[in-house]
Amino acid sequence: MKNWLFYETLKRPLVGLFHLDNNLQRIFNMAGAIASRMSFSSLKRKQPKTFTVRIVTMDAEMEFNCEVKWKGKDLFDLVCRTLGLRETWFFGLQYTVKDTIAWLKMDKKVLDHDVPKEEPVTFHFLAKFYPENVEEELVQEITQHLFFLQVKKQILEEKIYCPPEASVLLASYAVQAKYGDYDASVHKRGFLAEEELLPKRVINLYQMTPEMWEERITAWHAEHRGRTRDEAEMEYLKIAQETEMYGVNYFLIRNKKGTELLLGVDALGLHIYDPENRLTPKTSFPWNEIRNISYSDKEFTIKPLDKKIDVFKFNSSKLRVNKLILQLCIGNHDLFMRRRKADSLEVQQMKAQAREEKARKQMERQRLAREKQLREEAERTRDELERRLLQLKEEAQMANDALMRSEETADLLAEKAQITEEEAKLLAQKAAEAEQEMQRIKATAIRSEEEKRLMEQKVLETEMLALKMAEESERRTKEAEQLKQDLQEARDSERRAKQKLLEITSKTAYTQAAGTSSSSVPPVDVPSFSMLGDSLPYDFKDTDMKRLSMEIEKEKVEYMEKSRHLQEQLNELKTEIESLKLKERESAMDIMHENAGSKQNTIKKLTLQSTQCRVAFFEEL
Repeated sequence: MKNWLFYETLKRPLVGLFHLDNNLQRIFNMAGAIASRMSFSSLKRKQPKTFTVRIVTMDAEMEFNCEVKWKGKDLFDLVCRTLGLRETWFFGLQYTVKDTIAWLKMDKKVLDHDVPKEEPVTFHFLAKFYPENVEEELVQEITQHLFFLQVKKQILEEKIYCPPEASVLLASYAVQAKYGDYDASVHKRGFLAEEELLPKRVINLYQMTPEMWEERITAWHAEHRGRTRDEAEMEYLKIAQETEMYGVNYFLIRNKKGTELLLGVDALGLHIYDPENRLTPKTSFPWNEIRNISYSDKEFTIKPLDKKIDVFKFNSSKLRVNKLILQLCIGNHDLFMRRRKADSLEVQQMKAQAREEKARKQMERQRLAREKQLREEAERTRDELERRLLQLKEEAQMANDALMRSEETADLLAEKAQITEEEAKLLAQKAAEAEQEMQRIKATAIRSEEEKRLMEQKVLETEMLALKMAEESERRTKEAEQLKQDLQEARDSERRAKQKLLEITSKTAYTQAAGTSSSSVPPVDVPSFSMLGDSLPYDFKDTDMKRLSMEIEKEKVEYMEKSRHLQEQLNELKTEIESLKLKERESAMDIMHENAGSKQNTIKKLTLQSTQCRVAFFEEL
């Protein structure tokens, strides 16, 4: 009994301990399951779903991995940061939906747009809004470059009409932006053969070969010397913005009478065109005259600022087109109003940085121009010294040759004098022998008259021979004396030639020493100068800024003169190529452009009428 109680007493704690172990095991298992679920869910959070996007700019393509939850602004900001672009308000991401252009909305998820679902999803990074004045509004170089590429493409694809003479001028600025200053030794004939610089319409309109077009483009290219890439691109845009179709988005609409018209939306306002004439608007409504814009289905409603004037309406072909028109109207209106207010702090900072950068570049260009001038002067001095050295060497060679000839002449004269002396001695000896023979003959007795006569004749001949011998001897002696004088003169000439050679040699040594000292100036073809990064502090003092202001004012005056000169050149080119024009190939746009005025003047004339008159005119079209 006691043993059983003892066993029961021991059994209860063991059973409790066994139950405790099972509970702990269940707790551990539950904790493990919870931990595994937590780690899996956290892993899911760490690895969000992504999709691939391809961004196509005017000169590059980029691909990004985007999160599914990203909105349009997230992707747009990423692209702008990648490009280093701060003037973001001009640009947007464009895509195509059923042959209709659409722009990515900033507040809407990327995948919620009606875009293709297959990856990569493609968007085009393009200018959505255009400035009124490119020179004042486009601050960053990257902004100018993107606008330049887009406008250039639109002109070449004839989305913007450009007259032939202006097309040639624009082509010359495009060449300057790509190739830099014209160099006849580098830019040989035919170097533009592979470039697309002129619209096909312009090329087909004239009986001109590619070589003739290149010749005219190159002539203007040579006049743009000294302009940097960004300056050439800005000049291109300044000319392009004066064309009638620059920055205008066209949409086919109908007024309340059902008349087909074209609506043009740009930085200045809304313009109404005849479908056959996109150059000259029939009427215009600036943004400062418009109070509200809205649409319902395909009907678009515009409320003028003057509440006394009735609203006017028009219809578009698609609801999607109305959405696009509204986007462009809102964006252009906002920019129109922003331009007429003080610049924001960000824009002020960008403009200040741009001015400082422009001033720094201008000072740097001036420094480089001075260095180039000094290098060219050093090169000219070096060439002059080399030319002088070569001339002295030639003179020394000529003097040396003259000395050698003098020495040879002196040797010949000495030899001839020696031979003459020997001949004179020999003649003198013969004359003496003849005299002795004559004396001997005289001393000999002549027995007979015949012998005497013969003797006398022989004596006479001997005397004549002796006389001739004496004369020849005297002549030879004089000749020997003359040769001695010639020899002396030759030796004097030799001495003078040696002296002159010594003088030339000393001059050559001095010239070579001067050339050695000038050789410390770096030659042009060796880039030995440096930019002096930290050693060139740019302190814009008051005097520097005053000087810079005077230079800017001077540049304005020069620009006005250049503009006048440029207009004269355009007229000259137009007159020159007019005789080569094929009239039968003229398009309707060419003919309309001949009769059209300038873009600014046309809009000013149209807006002289009251808004009410223009609304009534639009509705009655």
